[in-house]
Amino acid sequence: MVREILIWPDPVLKQKARPVTRVDDTVRTLVRDMFETMYAAQGVGLAAPQVGVLQRIIVLDTRPSQPESQPLAMINPEIIAMEGKATYHESCLSIPGESEDVERAAVVTVRYLDEEGREQTRVCDGLLAIAVQHETDHLNGTVYVDHVSSLKREFIRKRMKRVKASRESRPSA
Repeated sequence: MVREILIWPDPVLKQKARPVTRVDDTVRTLVRDMFETMYAAQGVGLAAPQVGVLQRIIVLDTRPSQPESQPLAMINPEIIAMEGKATYHESCLSIPGESEDVERAAVVTVRYLDEEGREQTRVCDGLLAIAVQHETDHLNGTVYVDHVSSLKREFIRKRMKRVKASRESRPSA
């Protein structure tokens, strides 16, 4: 099921997500919905808070720029190591139509639970490293515009308030 993606500065996006205590069918259904939602919006990553669920779950699929990669669901992801620096022109499904350069680690090691509840550790580079950091930020109540100047952030905030207002004024389907 495709879910509605919250538009920043929705207050839910500033809240810290809670750890998942048990990986069960409810979590797996949410993961499926998140993949469907991400694909429908043509994204490469999505965090549960973006669909209004304050749980530490992210989904990623960087195959458009990393064909060797596979779709990934990470439950309770924790970045345990970071190396190097990379600047990437980031965008966000919760901030449609906007993008800015953000500096992040070039390589990250992340520990997480998979959809079966098994602990995994993965070293990520390229777009996958950027996406893991971007989506993990969402779990901590941070969006990529928190990494840019306050002036740019305020311009984007004003534009997103207009996007949100126009979305809310549309008749429901």
